[in-house]
Amino acid sequence: MRPRFITLEGGEGVGKTTNLAFIEDYLTTRGVDLLRTREPGGTPLGERIRGLLLDSGGMNSLSELLLVFAARAQHLEEVIRPALGAGRWVLCDRFTDASYAYQGGGRGLDLSVIGFLEQWIQAGLQPDLTLLLDTSIEVGMARVQERAATDRFESESLGFFEKVRGAYLERADKYPERIKRVDASGSLECVQASISMHLDLLLESSR
Repeated sequence: MRPRFITLEGGEGVGKTTNLAFIEDYLTTRGVDLLRTREPGGTPLGERIRGLLLDSGGMNSLSELLLVFAARAQHLEEVIRPALGAGRWVLCDRFTDASYAYQGGGRGLDLSVIGFLEQWIQAGLQPDLTLLLDTSIEVGMARVQERAATDRFESESLGFFEKVRGAYLERADKYPERIKRVDASGSLECVQASISMHLDLLLESSR
């Protein structure tokens, strides 16, 4: 099979962790040589940057964006491109759509700046499939509040998350061939049935 690059996106409380494990199992049991990774992070340097992004107070929005792309540059060079080049599939928890959603939508940064960084750092590389888990802000934040602790992003206002969700949905409307919205408000069985359908289509096109 041709190597494929899959990303999983969504706001807080949409069930990414549970469904990442489901996707990994679904693909590996079908013979896919899969590498699972995450952003920000995925490399030793990226994980240190992740710690700064999630825990540091007083960080301005541009610094946040530049740190995200610094981690992404390392991630692409050290992990993602080598894996794809070796014929492996890559499953990534968040990628550049998250930058448009969180730093563009949530923080209000100029989208052209994000676009410039995207072209510079990625040099045209895009995911083959992006699964966007989507639910209402009320449902998502209710799930977040059940957690023992929240990070810097999870502690943002409802208004921030409304902007993040809106930016994600705009991206899905703009790139419907790549970004597939999955309704994450229903039962886990319904969510994973929808995910499976999109994965099956990708598997079929990769043979």
